[in-house]
Amino acid sequence: MVGLKAMKRLLGIFTGMTAAALFPVQASESVVSSHLAGYTLAWSDEFDGDTLDRTCWNVEVNGTGCGNNELQYYVDDPRNVHIENGNLVITARRQKYKDHDFTSGRLNTNRKYAFTYGVVEARIKLPKTADGLWPAFWMMGNDINEQGWPYCGETDILEMGHANGIAAQAQERLFNGAFHWGVNSGSHRQKVGDRLNEYSLQDGEYHHYFLVWTPERIDMFVDDIPEPYASMDISKRATPEENGFYFHKPNFLLLNLAVGGNFPGIHDASKITALPTGEASMWIDYVRVYQKTDEGLAAVAENAVETKR
Repeated sequence: MVGLKAMKRLLGIFTGMTAAALFPVQASESVVSSHLAGYTLAWSDEFDGDTLDRTCWNVEVNGTGCGNNELQYYVDDPRNVHIENGNLVITARRQKYKDHDFTSGRLNTNRKYAFTYGVVEARIKLPKTADGLWPAFWMMGNDINEQGWPYCGETDILEMGHANGIAAQAQERLFNGAFHWGVNSGSHRQKVGDRLNEYSLQDGEYHHYFLVWTPERIDMFVDDIPEPYASMDISKRATPEENGFYFHKPNFLLLNLAVGGNFPGIHDASKITALPTGEASMWIDYVRVYQKTDEGLAAVAENAVETKR
């Protein structure tokens, strides 16, 4: 049986209904809805069904620390990555595995789905990050395999668990978005937009995180707060010295729940306080990408080329 969320996705793709018509405005969605005029649903995963859709997602397996000295080993294990009650559930576990003290999950759509410009939205319930967890929802340029990082460009839509939040005892309210770019790692540049939210984003409820990406700029929003928490002008893009040079290409999506590392500033497994019961989970209700018709067609064509490589 096709679930309600899946039915909405099918209607949006095959009838061309506007996003506003598909998803009536709710109080917590009013700001995202205001940005969807002229957009239609181009892609989504509603996480209906019993298993992860592997035609959309890759589940990463590595214990490299991902360049951030993270402490977990990312595994493809249903205890760490599974579908439950219409959600993708990513679970970090205190578990000895290949000389690591933790396991967790990290997924991406690389070579399966990428897009240029649009509105990206996810509805996420975060765990208590306490001291050590680092949940993230983000994007990277689809040319990372050829060009490497940070030439590919990286856009972090949501990150929580930073060392500054730990120091201020504001782990549940301090969050950020960020941009990374540069010709190579030696010339890496970044721009971070953070916010000390008025209410907890780790309150056991779902919250909306969304990004609006146009040829001129990128803005990030949470819930029904009208002011973006992170923004960047990308209109100047003629040369690699200009930040916009790196943010006009197809991007793929990523979701992960890291443990420790440079972001929380914790590199000792004994100092991780975020797993008092041995595990903690990040629940994702859905991920959706909306595009204007001309943008959507261009993205589909580009994605078809990338998939064949």
